[in-house]
Amino acid sequence: MPTPRHEIVRRIREGRTFLVAAHASPDGDALGSTAAMGFVLEALGKTFTLLNDSPVPPQYGWMELPGPLLAAPASDDYDLAIVLDCGDAPRLGRLRDILDPARMAVIDHHLGNPGFGAVNWVSPGHCATGEMVALLAKDLGVPLTGPLAEALYTAMATDTGFFSFSGTTATCMELGAELIRGGLDVGATGARIKNQWTVGRVRLWSEALGELSLRDHGQVGLIRVSQEMLKRAGAGPEDCEGLINNALRIKGVDAAILVRELPAGGLKFSLRSVGAVDIQAVAAAFGGGGHKNAAGGTLSLPLAEAEDVLAAAVAQAVEAVRGA
Repeated sequence: MPTPRHEIVRRIREGRTFLVAAHASPDGDALGSTAAMGFVLEALGKTFTLLNDSPVPPQYGWMELPGPLLAAPASDDYDLAIVLDCGDAPRLGRLRDILDPARMAVIDHHLGNPGFGAVNWVSPGHCATGEMVALLAKDLGVPLTGPLAEALYTAMATDTGFFSFSGTTATCMELGAELIRGGLDVGATGARIKNQWTVGRVRLWSEALGELSLRDHGQVGLIRVSQEMLKRAGAGPEDCEGLINNALRIKGVDAAILVRELPAGGLKFSLRSVGAVDIQAVAAAFGGGGHKNAAGGTLSLPLAEAEDVLAAAVAQAVEAVRGA
């Protein structure tokens, strides 16, 4: 029986028309994987449409795409919808009600993905969905060069903290070397990824980090971002990307929490940890998901209450490791 990876390769080879989608509010891995898959299909002479419930984030406006990123397909005439970096169907946003699960291949590396497609290649052992797309490209005989290489590097670099997180794999590093051998300018691409800050982001980070608090005897760092803070800074949700990692830079902090108030009420939370501290289980307990050291979700609670609830749960995860 073929593996999901081989089945997806077969369907791509035999198919004619494809949709390529990823989770709403795409990060570097989601958008990079989307672009990369599009470039792979383009190299194979396939017809494809790139989809997302959200527009291209401003910080990735430089990224070359093989086609426009649309909110919905022009028709229902397609052979396969390839859904990337999406931990569950709701993360597709409005696309969830448009895409047909019977004609869907899910490619993802998040723990807890229920497998909501007809074919599901879910592999938490891979550091990024971009790594998985790179392997598919190699299976299909598509060289990892040009804009495809830039998209893959963006996907893998952003999801591994530029190859510094514990989930960074040997395969990922080997693929990075192949991208460089194929002509990727790491310096130029890295600068495009990193040097996209707005003044609003600087102001937001200044205020948020200035109010950072420590819990559990300094082992848990907590950052809050309210709607008022976003308004004062002239910043948007995209400006919170990477903010949480600063809490882990504090000596003695094993886990970090970021809570961001949503315009319509409730909040989005992000969790990060180092070493053996498993915060994926914490996120799952609140209906979220992710990885062992990086997870998140949403809560229908006021900021202050959510801070206390999450801090207590994360502290338990930290103490479980410290006491082991």
